[in-house]
Amino acid sequence: MKLTNKIGVIVDSFGIGVREGLKKAKEVGAQGVQIYAVKGEMDPDNLSPAARRELKDYIESLGLEISALCGDLGGHGFQDKEANPAKIEKSKRILDLAKDLGTNIVTTHIGVVPHDANGEIFDTMQKACEELSQYASSMGGYFAIETGPETSANLKRFLDTLSSKGVSVNFDPANMVMVTGDDPVVGVHTLKDYIVHTHVKDGIRYKEVDPREIYGSIGYEPMDHGKIAQMVASGEIFKEVPLGEGKVDFDAYFQALVDIGYTGYLTIEREVGDQPEVDIRKAVEFINRYK
Repeated sequence: MKLTNKIGVIVDSFGIGVREGLKKAKEVGAQGVQIYAVKGEMDPDNLSPAARRELKDYIESLGLEISALCGDLGGHGFQDKEANPAKIEKSKRILDLAKDLGTNIVTTHIGVVPHDANGEIFDTMQKACEELSQYASSMGGYFAIETGPETSANLKRFLDTLSSKGVSVNFDPANMVMVTGDDPVVGVHTLKDYIVHTHVKDGIRYKEVDPREIYGSIGYEPMDHGKIAQMVASGEIFKEVPLGEGKVDFDAYFQALVDIGYTGYLTIEREVGDQPEVDIRKAVEFINRYK
């Protein structure tokens, strides 16, 4: 098994801002970058057409490309009927920004997909994702749901209800290991028709947890990235660890990606730790061993 996929890095993992993070990504050996685009300088509302062109040119001048944008709006995902119109509109603007910057993928969390396909929450999420799926497809793009909040089988069942693959999958094996206990290798094969982007991270699960307590659901606290970062750092329920130190079987996981013909990015995400650059450099080296 030999990987030919390009390596990406989430710029925000460095914690030093977008421009410095872009330079650092190049230094550690990445070919591409993923950038959060929901607030601050990367909020679509704050980037004029000229600013978008300038940023795209700057990224290209570094010899990098954007693997995806992150458009995760947190909260209860797309479970709240009242909040959805504004969130859908914002998500469309992030998709527009992605296209302007040279990528066609925006990753996100949508909230935990309920097991009951006949319930109101499932219906609310399905309608929101159907609208986003059609919009993404109309521009040749993908709104990619990150794995972890539910099993791969439940996510596939949800995706199969949509009329196009404009809503697809950003596959994160560590989230599955840490939260649902789902097998990432089985997950890759289950979701093979939908995977358009991946995160590469590792983790350990110490005890079972209701995913709704992590990823937000109606009746539970809304999802908050800061809270999740504290949880994965504390190791009380689960813990994110450097690649190769957790429970993701990367030999089998990477083989599964090869088996399904996945040719997209392997994008390194490091949400915790006080030495992200060191960990990310090691992660690049770890992936390169498979090349």
